[in-house]
Amino acid sequence: MSEELSDLLKVRREKLLEFKAQGMEPFPYKFERDSTASQIQEKYGHLQGHDESPKEVTFAGRIMTKRGHGKASFATLQDESGRLQIYAKEDVLGKDKYELFLKLDMGDIIGVTGVVFRTKMGELTVRVDKWTLLCKSLHPLPEKWHGLQDKELRYRERYVDLLVNPDVKDVFVKRSRILSSIRKFLEGRGFMEVETPLLHVLQGGAAATPFETYHDALSMPLFLRIAPELYLKRLIVGGFEKIFELGRVFRNEGMSFKHNPEYTMLEVYEAYADYHDVLKMTEEMISTIIKETTGKFNIEYKGETINFEPPFKRIPLIEALKHFGNIDISGKTEDQIRKIGKDKGIEGALEIGAGKIINELYDKFVEPNLRQPTFIVDYPIETSPLAKKKRDNPKLVERFELIVAGMEIANAFSELNDPLDQRERFKKQAELKAAGDVEAESMDEDFLRALEYGMPPAGGLGVGIDRLVMLATDSPSIRDVLFFPHMKPISKVVESEEMEILDQSESKRKTK
Repeated sequence: MSEELSDLLKVRREKLLEFKAQGMEPFPYKFERDSTASQIQEKYGHLQGHDESPKEVTFAGRIMTKRGHGKASFATLQDESGRLQIYAKEDVLGKDKYELFLKLDMGDIIGVTGVVFRTKMGELTVRVDKWTLLCKSLHPLPEKWHGLQDKELRYRERYVDLLVNPDVKDVFVKRSRILSSIRKFLEGRGFMEVETPLLHVLQGGAAATPFETYHDALSMPLFLRIAPELYLKRLIVGGFEKIFELGRVFRNEGMSFKHNPEYTMLEVYEAYADYHDVLKMTEEMISTIIKETTGKFNIEYKGETINFEPPFKRIPLIEALKHFGNIDISGKTEDQIRKIGKDKGIEGALEIGAGKIINELYDKFVEPNLRQPTFIVDYPIETSPLAKKKRDNPKLVERFELIVAGMEIANAFSELNDPLDQRERFKKQAELKAAGDVEAESMDEDFLRALEYGMPPAGGLGVGIDRLVMLATDSPSIRDVLFFPHMKPISKVVESEEMEILDQSESKRKTK
């Protein structure tokens, strides 16, 4: 910790003690306000000249700026709705209360009561007739926030980032609106929102490395879910025909600009539908949400114009591999696919299964080159153990992914509901797991039993919400759209030094 910061922390704690000595409670329980900053701006924005509001207003906020040290001073308060200037005078507050006002720091939260007027500079302002300290800030706000340069600090101290960077707050307001729009879209089409377990007995529902945990009372290992798919399908078996879930999933994999170990997933299932129906719904939903969030179909993302006006392009996966990677896997055996993978630089290609090799070839040569919204359709059967075989080609499955700006946004199937076929697929996945593939599906006997009771034909969809928000808000990293992204731990030195300063201040107070 710098000596300058250390001095500032000491001064603030000394002020805390001074406020207490003056009989002021620096952390009161409650404050009654009748207005927010934006409500005052809206209600009294018409004031001109020497006009004043006919009655006083009471609002609260955090001090973001302060100026003036004579017998009159200005400050800017910020609440959730915006900022508003306040004006304090010694002859209104009285000498003692005004001197205490001058001791307030940026970052302190206060409540004020007074009339509204417009200054000679034309700024709407509240004259402070009364003020109350609501929270003494013990850590200084940055005078010039480093967030634009030091992104790691922004992510670690998101609470400060939100306070001083309005653009950051706007991203999360839009995120909330996107979630609301999704619910509105699906509920308007008769879908019901459901909740399924986060703790799973078996790893399943997607190809991913899980997080493992342990339940003490049951004396059994558990997995944090990598997808809610298998539980949602159980609900389709149970008679629910149109359902969706918005929730967290957890994948124990590397971090990148488009991946965080936990993220928000939308999964949707519709009985008696197939992937053609789901594709049309996905196209309509994504384009609608982008239009509602941004006001247009054409958006800017990282300097690139992306057009979400439907219809989106459709390309079969095998054709995409030919076009972007000069790779032909049509009619190839597993050994031949392994040879292709080795020649194309896929690590460990001679040991892993054909499905994983195809996925990695696709990730390397196809996905990064898809910039405009594009549906990649009809995947080789080896890549998708939970999808139905394609009606006119049993070597493929009825599956699509929506790719935008080189990122997978959505993934969908005509869901496999044949319990015998599903068992065979699970057996192959179990063989891969036994051979060392930690991402392979587990043999889920309870899920197979559910299918044996009978699951109607169904279409299923998964959408990565965080990536969708990235696109809608022109955010270059997934960390920019998560309130609290995962970060490597930092040294506890700073916290220890701050606690020492606090202890010194407290000892000083007791001595007095």
